[in-house]
Amino acid sequence: MAQTGMVQTVIVEADLSLREHQEAIVELIDSYARDPMGNGEPLSPDVREALVPGLRKHPTTMIFIAFRDSRAVGIALCFKGFSTFTARPLVNIHDLAVLPEYRGEGIARRLLEAVEEKSRRIGCCKLTLEVLEYNTHARRVYEAAGFGKPRYNGGTGGTRFLVKELF
Repeated sequence: MAQTGMVQTVIVEADLSLREHQEAIVELIDSYARDPMGNGEPLSPDVREALVPGLRKHPTTMIFIAFRDSRAVGIALCFKGFSTFTARPLVNIHDLAVLPEYRGEGIARRLLEAVEEKSRRIGCCKLTLEVLEYNTHARRVYEAAGFGKPRYNGGTGGTRFLVKELF
């Protein structure tokens, strides 16, 4: 458990049946959405209302929340997937966010450690994530945690993350 003076930060795996965790998820994702590194805009009321029920319906959801005292200050929202090349599960870190006033305190690192520990325990072969090229701070955090570009046989080059909007 990390300590800053007498204040403790605790990382917990979210329980989507707990109202406290539901509210924390919505507030943390909304804060991230408002951030320039997110979408630069708040979540719409419809998304705020549908977020937790949607996550509850998604069977591969895995979420960790960082609490400082009783305040939710960070989140790692992940989804389990499957690697066809290793025939083992993997975890994609879809959102990793820390409230602006708590950044630089190692909370993101601790969230990543919690995701990695659980992923190893359930037999995952790797963790994946996407990061904006210009988000140099996040890239440094990920590199320090051991993330790097994918390796391929035959020098075929790297990967490119592509999106096709459906609505």
